[in-house]
Amino acid sequence: MSDENAETLTLDSMEGIDGYLDLLAEISQDFARSKNIDLTLERSLLRIKSYLNAEAASVFLIEPEEQSLVCRFSIGPEDITGARLKYGEGIVGQSIVKDTCLMVADAENEQNFSPSIDDQSGFRTKSILCSPLSTKTEQFGAIELINKENPDGHFDERDRKILKALTSSAAMAINNSRMTQALLEQERLHRELELAAELQSSLLPSPRESDFPIHAVNQPARMVSGDFFDYLELPDGRIIFNIGDVAGKGINAALLMAKTASLFRCLGKTIHKPGHLLGAINQEICETSSRGMFITMIVGILDPLKGTLTIANAGHEPPLLRTREGEYLSFPALAPPVGIETDVSPNGIFPEANISLENGTLYIFTDGVTEGIVGAKPLGIDGFKDMLDSITDRSPTDRLNYLVDIFHKSEMPLHDDLTLMLIQQQDGEHRK
Repeated sequence: MSDENAETLTLDSMEGIDGYLDLLAEISQDFARSKNIDLTLERSLLRIKSYLNAEAASVFLIEPEEQSLVCRFSIGPEDITGARLKYGEGIVGQSIVKDTCLMVADAENEQNFSPSIDDQSGFRTKSILCSPLSTKTEQFGAIELINKENPDGHFDERDRKILKALTSSAAMAINNSRMTQALLEQERLHRELELAAELQSSLLPSPRESDFPIHAVNQPARMVSGDFFDYLELPDGRIIFNIGDVAGKGINAALLMAKTASLFRCLGKTIHKPGHLLGAINQEICETSSRGMFITMIVGILDPLKGTLTIANAGHEPPLLRTREGEYLSFPALAPPVGIETDVSPNGIFPEANISLENGTLYIFTDGVTEGIVGAKPLGIDGFKDMLDSITDRSPTDRLNYLVDIFHKSEMPLHDDLTLMLIQQQDGEHRK
C-alpha cells in the first residue's frame, strides 16, 4: 500500500473527519469569495486554532525587502502581532526554509526554537505545530500553533496533516488573491495612463491647414510622452511656439510635460519675447521640480510674413535650417536645460538667436529623432539630413508623416519619444 493511500485511510478512520472536511470547505469558500484576504486569513486562523485546540496561533508573513518574518495576526493570551524574526529564525523560519510542516513536542529543548518572542511577551511555548504558506512557485509565510490543550500538551500526526492541508488551501487563496490584485492594479494603471495620454493629446494643438507656417508631430514611445510642442497666434499675426523634451520616461515625465506645456500656454499669452518667456518658465519649474528632472526646450516667435524668427534654446537639440540651396545651418543651445538652477544671465533671461528663413525650412526636433533606430543603427544627424533632402518636394504634413513612418517600419520599437516641428515661410499668395 502506498504512503498516500495509508495516509488517506488513517485520516478517514479518525473521529471528526466530517468536521475537518466542513472546516476545509468553509475556509476554501471564504478565500474564494474574499475581497479582503487579510481579514479572511485572520478569521481562518481563529477557526484553525479552535478546531485543533491550540492555546495560541499566529500567522507570520515574509517581508522580502527586509529579509524578515513579521507576525501579521496573533490569537492567544499574549498578542505578538508585529513581532519580527529573521528569515530562517526559529521553528517558523525553519518551516518556511525547508517548506515542510514541523511538529515540536518540547520547544525548550529544541535546537531551532527561538525564545526571543517568549522573552518579550512572557508567554511560555511548550509545543509547536507550524506549516508553511507556500505554493510550488512562491512562499508567503507560515501558520504557527502553540501549546496543544490536551492532557499531554502535544500535537499529533492528525493535527499535522490537517494543518498542512489547511495551509495549502490558504496559500493557494493568497496566491490567487495577489495575482488578482496585481491584474486589477495593472488595469487601473492602464486606465490612468490612457487618461493621461488623452490629457497630453488635448494639450497639443490641432493640425492646421497646409498653408499654415508651422506643422508638428508627436509620437510617444510608450502610452504617455515626455515630449511636447505648442504654438499660439498673437493678435499682431506673429506666432509664438515651443518644443520640449522632459528628461526621463513614464508618468513622472508626463506630469512634468503637462506642467511645462501649461506654463507656456499661460505665460505665452502675455510674454512675447522668447528669452523672457523661457526665463519665466524656468523660474517656475526650478521652484517646484524635484528628483533632478529637467526639460530641454526651445521657445521661439515667428513673423510668418517676413519669414524671420527669434528662438531661445535651453539645452535642446540644435535646430536645422535647410536653405533653399540645400545647405544646412545649425543653431546650438546657448543655455542649460530648464529646471537646472544656474545664472544664464544676470536677470534670468535666456539668450536669443535670430533666424531668417529666406524661403528655407527650419526643422526643430527632439533627440528621439536622431537617436531613433532606422534599419539597424541610429539615424544620426547626417542620416536625418539625407532623409530631409529626399522629401523636399513633398508637402509639410507629408514630410512629417513620412519621417514618422520610417521609424515605425524599423524592426526596433521606439526607445524614446520623438517630436518634430517644421517651420517655413508662407508663400507669396498668403503674404499679400
